[in-house]
Amino acid sequence: MKKYRYLPFILILFSCAQPSDKFSYPETAKIPVTDIYFDEEVVDNYRWLEDDNSPETENWVSRQNEVTFSVLEQIPFREQLKNRLKKLWNYEKLSAPFKEGEFTYFYKNNGLQNQYVVYRQKEGEDVEVFLDPNSFAKDGTTSLANLSFSKSGKLAAYSISEGGSDWRKIIVIDADQKTILEDTIVDVKFSGIEWKLDEGFFYSSYDKPDGSELSEKTDQHKLYYHELGTSQSEDLLVFGGTAEQKHRYVGASVTENNHYLIISASKTTSGNISFLKDLNTPNSPLIPMDEDYGSDSYLLDSDGDQFYIVTNKNAPNQKVVKVSAQRSQEKYWKDFIPETEHVLAPSSGGGFFFAKYMVDAITKVYQYDNKGNNLGEVELPGIGTAGGFSGKKKDTVLYYSFSNYHSPGVIYSYEPKTQISNKYWTPSIDFNPDDYISTQVFYSSADGTQIPMIITHKKGIEYNGKNPTILYGYGGFNISLRPSFSITNAVWMELGGVYAVPNLRGGGEYGKEWHKAGIKQQKQNVFDDFIAAAEYLISDNITSPEFLAIRGGSNGGLLVGATMTQRPELMKVALPAVGVLDMLRYHQFTAGAGWSYDYGTAQDSKEMFAYLKNYSPVHKVREGTYYPATLITTGDHDDRVVPAHSFKFAAELQDKQQGGNPVLIRIETNAGHGAGTPVSKTIEQYADIFGFTLFNMGFNELPQRTSTKPKG
Repeated sequence: MKKYRYLPFILILFSCAQPSDKFSYPETAKIPVTDIYFDEEVVDNYRWLEDDNSPETENWVSRQNEVTFSVLEQIPFREQLKNRLKKLWNYEKLSAPFKEGEFTYFYKNNGLQNQYVVYRQKEGEDVEVFLDPNSFAKDGTTSLANLSFSKSGKLAAYSISEGGSDWRKIIVIDADQKTILEDTIVDVKFSGIEWKLDEGFFYSSYDKPDGSELSEKTDQHKLYYHELGTSQSEDLLVFGGTAEQKHRYVGASVTENNHYLIISASKTTSGNISFLKDLNTPNSPLIPMDEDYGSDSYLLDSDGDQFYIVTNKNAPNQKVVKVSAQRSQEKYWKDFIPETEHVLAPSSGGGFFFAKYMVDAITKVYQYDNKGNNLGEVELPGIGTAGGFSGKKKDTVLYYSFSNYHSPGVIYSYEPKTQISNKYWTPSIDFNPDDYISTQVFYSSADGTQIPMIITHKKGIEYNGKNPTILYGYGGFNISLRPSFSITNAVWMELGGVYAVPNLRGGGEYGKEWHKAGIKQQKQNVFDDFIAAAEYLISDNITSPEFLAIRGGSNGGLLVGATMTQRPELMKVALPAVGVLDMLRYHQFTAGAGWSYDYGTAQDSKEMFAYLKNYSPVHKVREGTYYPATLITTGDHDDRVVPAHSFKFAAELQDKQQGGNPVLIRIETNAGHGAGTPVSKTIEQYADIFGFTLFNMGFNELPQRTSTKPKG
């Protein structure tokens, strides 16, 4: 129930309070809307900012950006930061190669290209461009989202994202000739592309919403089959679309022999059921494999009629099970790679399996044969994150990448039969990892739980409480933060900055139980873990509140918003990016209802409503509080976490901020949640983020960058 109170315009309150002579914020009208939750009234003054199609919202965005950029442009070293980011970014980047048909393909960026280009080479012939996404749009805002080849490799389908949107289009081409074959498939979202031989492919989507496609709720995911040579209107609905089968996320995998389709269906971001379909038998039924929404499972590999499935059913740290197509139900699953004390993330290739474990967020890899025999540990180049070890059964050489917080990613080739690794590609970058060090520490959270954190910085810096420090976190959706190299973080550390990443509860670093310890009415654990990380950095004199910035995106944006509103005195700068910030209404937009496993909703119960309202950043902002200098970042095309979250949070903070710390919102136009963002936009964003951070820590010029020359 809602009660709308439209005040006469002359009486509308504006958030034009000027906390100092330096900052004058745009006027933001308060038009109260009252919601009633379990007999409690909650006033939402900025509901009108949820309408992304309204001219009023568009005008507000324009005025906020005008103020934000007028402030950012005054930072004296903004251009220096941009130039350094641009210079460091300008090195060739390469992906591991992969074989499709007669060609070997790979992705490459020559340095500053907005999007990676797909190249290919036939044995004995020259390398050629296969797909150049930089040609899709002049400003680089249309990106290649997915590329999938048919069984023979003669056909390909790729999806594109325009302006960062999660809505995609699929284009089918003759891979040999690089020519488009048929009309574009439209209105595709959260989808893979799974080929059935060279005949057609499976994809997933929602019905196009009646209202704004960027913010309207999408609640019924469906799996379709597109047969080549037919129109999209004729595509076969394979799964979903009925009241009995209402699922928010539906996906599929086709076995390597193209005999079977395995369908996964989920109501939320955690837990799924599975079905098996025989593709060789016309009108074959869907056979339930796993009907327990309380666990997750997915197809890892297949060998004829044998399936290898990854599951956390009765195995919070995950395991691999084996089952036959003839008796595929869960009760017939047999352990193949059993659960251990460490979280498993397996892969397969070359006829072997690779058990990749997280040991305190660090990768260890063990190789298994197709009988389930452990062939021993794969020796990695050091302590960090290894990714890859995947391919087709016929592949004799696999590839993996290795990096950590201060080492750019190196690609290695690996021969599974001999278990020999060799360097395949090393980046040539103007950055020397030997100048930096990463240290893993464990600290106590509020309830005594030990939380790991990796702290990275230049060797030899003095712990004097004055080191500019970014504390980055996520803590949700079973997602693990593992050591990886970032060009932007490299620039930060070059300038003497510290980069600290704790592995908070709510993530997946220690399995399902670690995840569950940070959801619903345990969510405060995540914020407590992050607060304790800040307190550790301060107590160890690595930094101090005057030199600490907290940063996170999406669910991590919620983390920053909750932390800065609970403990505003703990940091100088807050950097919430594309954050989930209105916890009473997040589930009303796009696919947000699927996040309820982690968050719960305000309609679940009176207790859940009260819990959410108590930490919801939009509702936690208090009049007359000294909040840190805040730069909120979002994109106007973000249709995953709609920008209204950030708009409303900015309006609340600007209205209620006490003191001179600025509250700015930087709204990237023609940009979404982050994926596919052009390099040029990314460089500009981070020049502004780092410039804002350092300037508000008291720096009027950039700290001196010092480094020894790279060895060799």
